[in-house]
Amino acid sequence: MNPHDDVLARLRAMQEGDVPVTGGRTLAYVYDSGLEEVDRVGRDAVAAYAGSNGLDPTAFPSLLAMENELVGFTCDLLGAPAGAVGTVTSGGTESVLLAVQGARDARPDVAQPRMVLPSTAHPAFHKAAHYFGVEVVTVGVGDDFRARPAATAAAIDDRTVLVVASAPSYAHGVVDPVERIAAAAAARGVRCHVDACIGGWVLPYAARLGRDVPPWTFEVPGVTSISVDLHKYAYAPKGTSVLLHRDATLRRPQYFTSARWPGYTMLNSTTQSTRSGGPLAGAWAVVQQLGDAGYLELTRTLLAAVDRLVAGIGEIAGLRVVASPDASLVALGTDGSCDVFTLTDAMTRAGWLVQPQLSFAGQPPTLHLSPSAATAPHVEDFLADLARAVAAAREAGPVVVDPGVADLVRALDPAALGDDDFDGLLAAAGMDAAAGGDLPESMAEVNALLDLASPALREALLGRFLERLQQPVRAAHRSR
Repeated sequence: MNPHDDVLARLRAMQEGDVPVTGGRTLAYVYDSGLEEVDRVGRDAVAAYAGSNGLDPTAFPSLLAMENELVGFTCDLLGAPAGAVGTVTSGGTESVLLAVQGARDARPDVAQPRMVLPSTAHPAFHKAAHYFGVEVVTVGVGDDFRARPAATAAAIDDRTVLVVASAPSYAHGVVDPVERIAAAAAARGVRCHVDACIGGWVLPYAARLGRDVPPWTFEVPGVTSISVDLHKYAYAPKGTSVLLHRDATLRRPQYFTSARWPGYTMLNSTTQSTRSGGPLAGAWAVVQQLGDAGYLELTRTLLAAVDRLVAGIGEIAGLRVVASPDASLVALGTDGSCDVFTLTDAMTRAGWLVQPQLSFAGQPPTLHLSPSAATAPHVEDFLADLARAVAAAREAGPVVVDPGVADLVRALDPAALGDDDFDGLLAAAGMDAAAGGDLPESMAEVNALLDLASPALREALLGRFLERLQQPVRAAHRSR
């Protein structure tokens, strides 16, 4: 075997441990059109542009041309007015970071800026707050899991630089009342960002298909920016997102330039400087391949699958859909007769990746599904396996955390979490601290343990867990 073949063989061997990115059975992290020709054109475009550099658009004008076309397509999709502008970023988190950074820097008169978020807003906003020194003012949501406009309006003050709404929220799949939130922001002269990273490529087509979609695009007065990911329901390769602004003056603070050194003058439109042209080219190629008509049909297929999932879940005793989905995301809960975490493990054994969501703000744990168009042919299989998983979870009973361990978790101070504490919790969850925290076959015990922890302790524990996972493999330990 020559070195080239050897390297590729090793890659394929390592990849065998990953969840599948095609086939429609992975209902989190990946989004699959189910169309091989779409995947192929995306891969080919990524490979063709892997070595190109988006740092300088004058050196790679083809990248600029593709970016402008993608932004234009997105503007048309989201009802953007003449004069709207946008930027292609590496993903939804970067789009959110830039929206927050731009809002902050547009108000240099505010010494201690704030932004108002519903409690269901994506953690990327908290990350942006951490990076850019913007205080988060969190507003609780209603019984329907939507942001509360009156409470949002009351939270806006002279230090507020940004107000946020979701279309839809990730955890529950519902669209916030954007009209009233944007109006409240506009009344105070504050920017309003709509996070449509996961729904922005679904909701416009859903509306065209006759679905009842709450207003959320630039057609809503007061909406100043919107983020939408291409690597989700535009079915493009990872990682591309688009951040749109209603006009160029709103985008201007996002740019970074520096001539304060003897080298080239740095000019960036995103948080990155050097960035491969591969993801951009892959997204452009997929959008060209599918076009508006192709996305309309994929959305028709996707929403039919969501309808059947919702109906089928309602037919399984012990399960319920937490909120009627406005787009493609489905959150389901149990009546207490079976355990969400045990249910998750049973679905994993059946060959499905589903995503458990821990309890939060008095709400019990839920199971999250992000179906894609490729899931549609497999919905009946999924529902049959889900019914069997519920029966198995009911028979097994809920995971019971040892009372002593539960007391330890509740007593732990996240700020004072030590290695001995962490190792003890790993052992309690059936994980080997000496092996770097290798995952056990069953994750129910781990999730049940995390579910007892406060959000702050969850953050500390998972941060420490990631630290253990990310350890260098030195030459003496590498095998060929």
